[in-house]
Amino acid sequence: MSAPTLQQFQSQVSELLLRHRSLLDVVTKYSQSNASVNRSVSKSITECGCIELNARNQGFSAEMPLDQANRQSKSHMEGNLCEQCRDAIKNEMGKNLFYLSAMCNLLDISLEDVVAQEADKCSTLGWFNLT
Repeated sequence: MSAPTLQQFQSQVSELLLRHRSLLDVVTKYSQSNASVNRSVSKSITECGCIELNARNQGFSAEMPLDQANRQSKSHMEGNLCEQCRDAIKNEMGKNLFYLSAMCNLLDISLEDVVAQEADKCSTLGWFNLT
């Protein structure tokens, strides 16, 4: 079975969304689901310990060439997500995507168009798309 397209997923969300039809409800649920993603990532560090963070200054300077900055940049993460943490984070990301899709539906915005527009911007701007 192939994965659904973004448009198919967005249509499915539209059919399933019964309780939170208010834009305000959806926006706040989206924000809450985003916090849950962040919490799941944090718990993989603080409770499980399958990944660790060792954050420090990246050491970038205004004069540094972009390719050097790219080689020098670090994620600050060590280790790999265990299966339980990966599943928990994916579950929270799924809820977040659900509410993003619901917001797109209410605002009459195609999620597929959003992704395509952002991909075009990344292709066009390349390194200068540093936001």
